[in-house]
Amino acid sequence: MASEVDNVPAPERRDDSAPAISGFDHSGGKVHYGGQAVIEGVMMRGPTAIATAVRLPNGRISVKRDDFVSASRRHRILRLPVVRGGLTLLESLALGIKALNYSASVAIEAVEEDKSVAIEAAEGDKTGAPEPSATPPDVDAAPTAPVDPVDAAEPDLARSDKPARSEWKTNMTLTGTMVFAFALGIVIFFWIPMVLSDFLTRVIGSESGILFNVIDGVIRVAFFLAYLWGISRWKEMRRVFEYHGAEHRVIFTQEDGEELTPENARKFTTRHPRCGTSFLLIVMVVSILVFMIFGKPPTIGFRLARLLLIPVIAGVSYEIMKLSAKKAHQKWAQILSAPGMWLQRITTKEPTDDQVEVAIAALEAVRVDENEDA
Repeated sequence: MASEVDNVPAPERRDDSAPAISGFDHSGGKVHYGGQAVIEGVMMRGPTAIATAVRLPNGRISVKRDDFVSASRRHRILRLPVVRGGLTLLESLALGIKALNYSASVAIEAVEEDKSVAIEAAEGDKTGAPEPSATPPDVDAAPTAPVDPVDAAEPDLARSDKPARSEWKTNMTLTGTMVFAFALGIVIFFWIPMVLSDFLTRVIGSESGILFNVIDGVIRVAFFLAYLWGISRWKEMRRVFEYHGAEHRVIFTQEDGEELTPENARKFTTRHPRCGTSFLLIVMVVSILVFMIFGKPPTIGFRLARLLLIPVIAGVSYEIMKLSAKKAHQKWAQILSAPGMWLQRITTKEPTDDQVEVAIAALEAVRVDENEDA
């Protein structure tokens, strides 16, 4: 079952944390929430639901909540170490794409409404008619119900019954884009490094499987770092990284037992040990070790077969990250997580209070009573 609500404006905020990977359920009796940044918003995942909150151009916050229970909570066998990590990766990818589709469709619809308002205003000027309001009537006219305020300026929630405009077309377009991006990612981060590694080992005159996989892994990590650096130079991505930082701060606030407010969130860093950026880096390092076991792939078929090992690699990486996050106070865990935390300096930026409010709206929509859920 899905429900959709709209919320209103917000203030400002600051510090450093990271994108948490969804799917961490219980640890020591506490519920661990996760999520990701989307276009002008944040997706949060709890034990029984996911919610995507998006800031609209008129200052309101649109929140879409869907019931969702991980397969690992329904089937004991899927909670086994390594297995749960592979499942988490697959579920996170699916939920992440869904959240991105929603945030993009909201953004597209907002742009279309702005254009429509601008055209109507221009026509009104020509005919001498009064200018229409810049805020869509159906949003303003929606009945409101009070919510727990962040401060005196905290907006009310309002139910939106407006159907998404050309939703299926938008979703098809965005899904096609995601599939293309995923395929391109495999080519850039998987296939090209193997081809380059094959070329370099031939130049060196070595048939060593260990050397091949080390070169392959180093190239893959280099491509990954170059990719992160490249998108960090893209101005539009900075806001996504700011929402990423907001997501982490709010999760830190929740984990510390503080009231979810921008003021409390400012005390926390934007870098989180369960960040997706850290996870991807661990995956790349673990993949080097796993691929070494199988040596140098002799044929194209063997190279493609490596893709089948991705869930296993993700599962092992998940266990490493989960353990290092749980033992974060110990020196070895800090050393292990240091590269990923450093990378989060690129993928998370200082958020404003209004961005933190969006993250709070998403988290509030999926929070559960921990005493009941534990």
